[in-house]
Amino acid sequence: MPPRVRNVLSAVLIVLACLLVPFGALAAWASYGLADTGRYVTTMAPLAADPDVREAVAETVGDGILREVDQKVDVRPLRGSVAPFVHDAVRSFTQTRAFRLAWDTGNRVTHDAILRALRDEDPADDAAAGPVTVDLAPVTAQVKQQLTHDHIPLAARIPVEHTAVPVLQAAEVAPLRKGFQVLEVAGFWLPVAAVVFAVAGIALAVRRRRAVTATALGTALGGALLGVALTVGRSLTLSGLPADVPHPAAGAVYDALTATLRTVSWLLLALGLTVALTTWLTRRLRLPRRTSREAEPEPEPTTPQPHPSPQNQPQPSTQAQA
Repeated sequence: MPPRVRNVLSAVLIVLACLLVPFGALAAWASYGLADTGRYVTTMAPLAADPDVREAVAETVGDGILREVDQKVDVRPLRGSVAPFVHDAVRSFTQTRAFRLAWDTGNRVTHDAILRALRDEDPADDAAAGPVTVDLAPVTAQVKQQLTHDHIPLAARIPVEHTAVPVLQAAEVAPLRKGFQVLEVAGFWLPVAAVVFAVAGIALAVRRRRAVTATALGTALGGALLGVALTVGRSLTLSGLPADVPHPAAGAVYDALTATLRTVSWLLLALGLTVALTTWLTRRLRLPRRTSREAEPEPEPTTPQPHPSPQNQPQPSTQAQA
């Protein structure tokens, strides 16, 4: 293969590999991070101690309790004085171990329900099947058991009712299912394709040291672009939320979910810059040796002196013979 063709093919493969780096990291994170219930629950567990999340839960649950009470007893005249006590009670509950247990159980139940809907290989009519719902009875049972263990008065009388709460509308299931299936395939093949293209591009290059440097710099650039995309995505996500959704709590959830992806972006940036710097330093360290060798004067070749032939040897004079 001519050197020019090899260089062109090598450049194309290296560019493709560098472009696939951020997309492959994003797809792998979504496929193996968000789609795993255990990892998801572990990621969301620290948010139970986040002050913004606790405050959002206290406001949401407190408002829900007041609405339920309004349906049975008209407390609108006393709402201004009752509401602070209800919110303070819920806020105190968010600092207990029972709340952390309910938080983990609720996240697990919700995640399992959504995954079952997205991974359903033979789904029925999604519009006729209705929205995806979760049953809060396991959450209530866990909270009741924990409160009873802590000797809270009247905890054993808490009713455990099967309450279906919708978490995903029926019209959203079909498009999300298709996107999830594509994401599961891309989460494996995009990183593999990036590695294969990078190795093939370096192998085809005429100057492989330069190809390694270009691949490393492209990987670092991909990691930097991934970090910028996460920052821009956070801003766009928070700005697109409704006004009644607390933005600090939503920001804490976004940061918790994308923490692994941010770490991957920093690792790609550091790895690419380290490999590029190492390649550059090894090249610079090898150049002085070559120049010092080239500066040494080569010894001049010694030309052998011709031996005198018998014809050129001086003949003894006739007087000497006499």
